[in-house]
Amino acid sequence: MNIGLIAHDAKKKLMQNFCIAYRGILSKHELFATGTTGRLIEEVANLNVHKYLAGHLGGEQQMAAQVEHNEMDLVIFLRDPLTSKNHEPDVNNAVRLCDTYNIPLATNLATAELLIKALDRGDLEWREVYR
Repeated sequence: MNIGLIAHDAKKKLMQNFCIAYRGILSKHELFATGTTGRLIEEVANLNVHKYLAGHLGGEQQMAAQVEHNEMDLVIFLRDPLTSKNHEPDVNNAVRLCDTYNIPLATNLATAELLIKALDRGDLEWREVYR
């Protein structure tokens, strides 16, 4: 399955720790991430990540395009709800597209853990048929 990983600056360390904790599950799948997040994940978790541009330079738009073309099966977007972003429309667009195309989306750690465990159990196999 194709898994998209995005993290705002205040959540990058959390994303690194998440990827370390769930490395065994994540290593069985294709990972895609915005530039800086992908590089940080590779450094600490020893996972292979396809990297887009940095989020604010268009990486979130690149991820959104994959969602729009039904090429993403799960998106984990650890966002910082307390700090406004100048690229907020891109953030909202990614969320809107996941809703539109029925792509499971986690925007916080609790939901990310639920989805990654569901993925490991095979609960997201319906995506193979849907795609």
